[in-house]
Amino acid sequence: MSSSSSSSSPSCPKKMITLKSSDGETFEIEEIAAVQSKTLENMIDENCASTPVPLPNITGKILAKVVEYCTKHAEDGADAESLRAWDAEFVSVDHPTLFDYILAANFLEIPTLLNLACQSVADMIKGKTPDEIHKIFNIKSAFTLEEEEEVRRENQWAFE
Repeated sequence: MSSSSSSSSPSCPKKMITLKSSDGETFEIEEIAAVQSKTLENMIDENCASTPVPLPNITGKILAKVVEYCTKHAEDGADAESLRAWDAEFVSVDHPTLFDYILAANFLEIPTLLNLACQSVADMIKGKTPDEIHKIFNIKSAFTLEEEEEVRRENQWAFE
């Protein structure tokens, strides 16, 4: 008896896709994981993924994490509870990285990652005042103090 395969089919080698980041790094991802991206799925369907796929909007640092996310979500047998815990850890990053996840997920059309990252941002601002949100995200006001007072007077109901 051969010890070659117990859970995977030996006759079906894993099909790999190569992705190239904006800073020239290349990453290999299994096709089964890559198709979580509607953008990559379309490229595969159109036979446009036989050479490295350039991703000019995504750095190597972020692309590595996107590949990790897609690979984890393509694994067989991952129970929902452990996947939720893994996802929570995945988005426990600094704000710029989280926003880069959102941009990458949007560009690659990965709805599960986009929803996860956006929900993380929503959770950060839930129940916060506009001033607290400005501080969290280092947002400078576009209004002068006089203009801001006028907006607050005109929309007093929103600040109650």
